[in-house]
Amino acid sequence: MQPLVSIVIPCYNHECFIEDTIQSVIDQTYERIELIIIDDGSIDLSVAKIKAMLPICQKRFESVYFTTRPNKGVCATLNEALTHCHGKYVSFIASDDLMLPQKTFIQVKYLENHADITGVFGGIFLINDQGEVVGERVSQITEYTFEDVIKSKHDLPALTQMYLLSVLKDIDGFDPNIKIEDWDLLLRLLQKKYKLAYIPEKLAKYRVHNTNFSKNSLRMAIEMQKVLEKFKHEPYYSYVNYRLNRTILRERFKKRNPIKYYIMKIINKMNYIRSTI
Repeated sequence: MQPLVSIVIPCYNHECFIEDTIQSVIDQTYERIELIIIDDGSIDLSVAKIKAMLPICQKRFESVYFTTRPNKGVCATLNEALTHCHGKYVSFIASDDLMLPQKTFIQVKYLENHADITGVFGGIFLINDQGEVVGERVSQITEYTFEDVIKSKHDLPALTQMYLLSVLKDIDGFDPNIKIEDWDLLLRLLQKKYKLAYIPEKLAKYRVHNTNFSKNSLRMAIEMQKVLEKFKHEPYYSYVNYRLNRTILRERFKKRNPIKYYIMKIINKMNYIRSTI
C-alpha cells in the first residue's frame, strides 16, 4: 500500500489564487493524500472559495481538515497544521503557488528508495499573477551541506519540500519567532545531521509578486540575522554575519549617507577580521 502523504496549505488573503492551489493538489497523480487547509485570518473571499471546494476535496482525499481563525502568522499556522497530519510524509504549499501533477509521486518514490534521506526538494517554474511562466530554476546539485545552506549557497525551494513527518515533529516543527522559517528549518535539520536531497526536475510553480518578502533585501538580511543567532557557535557564523551586516549597511546608508556607509563598512570589516583571529 502507498504511504499516506499529508499536504498542508496555509492560506492568507489569496482569494485570486487559492482555488488553483487546491486544484493543483487535487490533480496529483499520487492517490493517498490527506489535505490540511488552515486559513490564517483572511479578510478577503479566501474562506468562501475554500468552502466551495471542500465537497470535491472530500471525494478526492482520504481525509480533509479545514479551519479558519484569527491571524497568528505562518509558523504558528504550520505548527497547528502539523498536529492534524497523520501521513508518513508531509508537504507544504503556499496558497498562491502550484504543485505540478507528478510532484508527490516523484518525491515519495525517491524517499521510499533512499531511507537515509529526510527531505527532498526539486526545481520550479516561476509564474506571474496571471499564471504565465516567466522563468525557471533547476539546480544540478543533488545534496547540500550545513555549510552550503548557512552560506546561502543552496537552492532548495520551500514550495517543493517533502519531509518525513516524524522528523519535523521530533524537532518541534517551526519556530514562531522567525519569519524566514524555511532557512531556519533547513539549518536545524542539517545541524542535527539529517540529510536533504534535490531532484533536478521541476516539481512546482512559484508565483512571483512585487510584494514577495524575498525581494526586500534589508528585511531579509535582518530576519536572517535573527536565525543566524541560533548558530553563533558554528564555524561559519562570523563570515555569514559579516555578509549580512554588509547588506544591511548598504541598504540603510549607501544612498542616504555615503560617508557613514563607508565608515560603517570599514568597521564591519575590522570586526570580522578580529573575530577570525
